Amino acid sequence: MADLALVVLAAGMGTRMNSALPKVLHKIAGRSMLGHVLHAGKALGAKRAVIVHGPDMAAVRKEASAVIANCDFVEQTERKGTGHAVSMTKDTLQDFSGTVLVLYGDVPLIKAVTLNKLLAMLNAKTRMAVLGFETENPFGYGRLIGTKAAITDIREELDASAKEKKINRCNSGIIAIDNALLWKIMPKLSNKNAKGEYYLTDLVKLASKTKTKVAVAYCDEMDVAGVNDRNQLSVLERHYQREARKAAMANGATLIDPDTVYFSADTKLGKDVVIEPNVFFGPKAVIGDCVEIAAFSHIEGAAVEQGARIGPFARLRPGAEIGASAHIGNFVEIKKSKIGVGAKANHLSYIGDAIVGAGSNIGAGTITCNYDGYDKHLTEIGEKVFVGSNTALVAPVKIGAGVNIAAGSVITANVPEDALAMSRVPQEIKEGWAKRYRTMKQARKAEKMKSKGA
Repeated sequence: MADLALVVLAAGMGTRMNSALPKVLHKIAGRSMLGHVLHAGKALGAKRAVIVHGPDMAAVRKEASAVIANCDFVEQTERKGTGHAVSMTKDTLQDFSGTVLVLYGDVPLIKAVTLNKLLAMLNAKTRMAVLGFETENPFGYGRLIGTKAAITDIREELDASAKEKKINRCNSGIIAIDNALLWKIMPKLSNKNAKGEYYLTDLVKLASKTKTKVAVAYCDEMDVAGVNDRNQLSVLERHYQREARKAAMANGATLIDPDTVYFSADTKLGKDVVIEPNVFFGPKAVIGDCVEIAAFSHIEGAAVEQGARIGPFARLRPGAEIGASAHIGNFVEIKKSKIGVGAKANHLSYIGDAIVGAGSNIGAGTITCNYDGYDKHLTEIGEKVFVGSNTALVAPVKIGAGVNIAAGSVITANVPEDALAMSRVPQEIKEGWAKRYRTMKQARKAEKMKSKGA
């Protein structure tokens, strides 16, 4: 395949989004729409990527560079149509020889396999290809003029005749074109149309006049659905999640109630994972084989190894590493901590900036006090340590292997191996005190009521 350059149009702020955030940075499945598009393009092995963006969009540059490190950027200050946007990349691509693939930053569900299908249609005689789709309701879309396999023109809705409007083969806007042909015909674009814009779609007619065949590849309509407002964003989110759930189950995961499980674009699941209802995966979650995730758990930026059990109502935050066969139970929060093989924290605990050794047991209500108001500090717990309920471990602190910590302790100093650590006020018992206290309080209350009555 010829060398490939991506041109991604990402200039719109998206006024209908009612947001200060550039439209293409709004997220689906935890990843920006622009990120989705660039990941699809990156999977094709593109040699170059040029992002056309509007003024004051440093955030767009940062997002694009995080996916493809060597992106080029072109700022479009005037909005004169898609053809004008692509024309602005000429200087950037003047030394490029190969295929230019034009994508849109607000079309996030495009797949690499679909784009490969489009690129496969190019050859010596077919120097341009368009990605199209068929729909029962073509209103608003550009119509593909010609045969199903090859076209000679694209007619936008406002410029289409009554007969052309009946055509249900529609343009996605995505095109692949030989770089030399692109810059040969690009200067011939005209803005003599209903919108007074330079349409990228007019390249089809201009390419046909050069005797090159313009082929059409087809995909599902949802693959090329665009986003202009938050309602459309939510529609694509729902579609993405439905497909992600199907893929997860096809790949060997059990979802008890699929409609209540939400994935991020980069969620990785092993085989024989069981996911109960109302589980949410944020970005960068990696789940090993045979893991059980109980209901209402939230996992983000965390890795869970084989056979571990998480939840219910557990929260794994970024940097959490849960070892094989470990248990993280209800209302337990783990942040930037390594939990060893077979270790357990089953109830109502916070473990942050810590290392917990294999086989250790963290009792209910345990807290690693990792933050002093300025810096984070590490708690190190050895293997087979028993931490009693309601224990506070004030970091930095090291607990040796085999230690027992008595319930209710506040541990502020290192504890050597196999020791018992206890930090409590000595218990004192005053027999009969409670009965005398009640009698006194009741008498005072009765005296107050009597005085009010008087």
